[in-house]
Amino acid sequence: MQWRGRRESGNVVDRRGMKTMGTLGGGGIILAILYALLGGDPSAIVDSGRETTPVNTNDDQTRFLRVVLADTEDVWNRAFQAVGRTYQEPKLVLFSGRVQSACGMASSAVGPFYCPGDQRLYLDTDFFQQLAGKLGAQGDFAQAYVIAHEVGHHVQQQLGLLRQGSSVATELQADCLAGYWARSTQSMNQSLEPGDVEEAMNAASSVGDDALQQASQGYVVPDSFTHGSSKQRMAAFRQGFEAEDFRNCDTNPAG
Repeated sequence: MQWRGRRESGNVVDRRGMKTMGTLGGGGIILAILYALLGGDPSAIVDSGRETTPVNTNDDQTRFLRVVLADTEDVWNRAFQAVGRTYQEPKLVLFSGRVQSACGMASSAVGPFYCPGDQRLYLDTDFFQQLAGKLGAQGDFAQAYVIAHEVGHHVQQQLGLLRQGSSVATELQADCLAGYWARSTQSMNQSLEPGDVEEAMNAASSVGDDALQQASQGYVVPDSFTHGSSKQRMAAFRQGFEAEDFRNCDTNPAG
């Protein structure tokens, strides 16, 4: 993916390197609430009470993520405007180890996730090492697919389509929306390079429920699927990539 020298999103919150969660007294909580009501990010106050270890917030990977998030903002702002709606841009929270969100405390083990309670995406960037290593999904566009999938959940939330709890249909629709983003960003920026779509398809296949179950336990239990099989996830992404209108993802993506 051609990303260097392009616009970077200002909606990335970096919480990596934090040693302790810290606590706020009653006055601090009130201050955080007032700050939020005035339009600020209360995490700026909450985070001020925590110990941190310095991290490089301007390395290539972080800059790449900011460019990908900016791409999603450009695509979805335009797509929503075309149907008479306003897109509310989400924030991407980078963390290490564990993180507190409006959906509760979460560890890195859960993988990247979207919390509808605060409309934020959460990502421990170490996940990308697992994606490339253990799961065999290498390449920068495999990483872009992960971000685009979580943004897909935010799009669902904005449109009132995000169901409570996880379901295969919900996850496949997010894959479809990620495919639509890939098509749209290529149309807008000509940023895709040969092999990028294949990288995204490989990532979708690698995180299929059947592939993950086979790798972890040696057998597959289809009734326990939460995100869809490798075949379904690839088909959903392909459906979105070939769609001229993101609303085509509304109807049972990937069958």
